[in-house]
Amino acid sequence: MSFRERQVVILKEMGLGNEEIGRRLQLSTASVATLYRRARTKGYEVVVVLPGDRLGLLEEGVEEPDG
Repeated sequence: MSFRERQVVILKEMGLGNEEIGRRLQLSTASVATLYRRARTKGYEVVVVLPGDRLGLLEEGVEEPDG
């Protein structure tokens, strides 16, 4: 996928609409739709990595292990 296609996919997966994505990336809504359609035809997998503390999985004062 192109860089722009990845940007659009990420913002779409975050729940943003074409108009908001277009505003953020300075693209027309038609361009956003085209980029998203191209990304879908190529197939994509979204992987989001969040630190454990943001998910409330770590105890206070306990650091995440390296690795």
